[in-house]
Amino acid sequence: MPLSRPFKHGVMKNVLSDSQPMSKSQPLLFYITPEHRCSYLPEKESVSLFADPYGHMDTTLYGRFIDRGFRRSGNHIYRPHCPDCKACVATRAPVLDFKPNRSQRRNWRGNQDITVIVRSSEYRDEHFQLYRCYINTRHAGGEMENPTPHSYRSFLSCSWIETLFIEFRVGDQLLGIAASDVLPQGLSAVYTFFDPNQSQRGLGTYAVSWQIAEVQRRGLDYVYLGYWIKANQKMSYKSRFRPIHGYIDGRWSDLSTIHP
Repeated sequence: MPLSRPFKHGVMKNVLSDSQPMSKSQPLLFYITPEHRCSYLPEKESVSLFADPYGHMDTTLYGRFIDRGFRRSGNHIYRPHCPDCKACVATRAPVLDFKPNRSQRRNWRGNQDITVIVRSSEYRDEHFQLYRCYINTRHAGGEMENPTPHSYRSFLSCSWIETLFIEFRVGDQLLGIAASDVLPQGLSAVYTFFDPNQSQRGLGTYAVSWQIAEVQRRGLDYVYLGYWIKANQKMSYKSRFRPIHGYIDGRWSDLSTIHP
């Protein structure tokens, strides 16, 4: 296989993957990373498939990618491509069929004192300070520890899609933020972070519930929740939002019937 141009994660091999060209006028190339330690299952090695970071990308095209199990990190579009592991399952919540369980209803009622403010994704120091506190508390010792404004923007911001920074406040106090991409078919939850001292509020659950309600209000179809990993507690919560679809073997299926 021909080698790609240098890329910040190393030189990658060019693969065309199982995806057909996403654009007739400008087909995209794909690249795979070398094996590296898995962030979610440390005992395993992982490989990622990337769309050409120099190729054209826009909201409509990304909407088609996300329906094939891809996600974004900053401007980069990727999907797990591990040869011997299928633990990472892309998920989406079909909002018209969503039925909150008792715990989710209680969470919604318990956070009715929250004011929600939707902002653009431009840099705000108040947001970054909350993000840094969250990362250094919840992910101490990990790869994301001690973030800088640059790493924060590189992770959450994107030049070719509208990203909402959804603030959760009580009075003047900023409790949390959900970063969410606007897609033709709904919203994609990029990342949620919050004041670690407010963990009793269940703001992660509240943020997903709010995005589901917002997509319902917009008359759209899905909230994309990222990768579900059964063996990783931090990633397994997504299956509690039911019904939930999982992208498995090239098609979307009801995850609850496969992994009850």
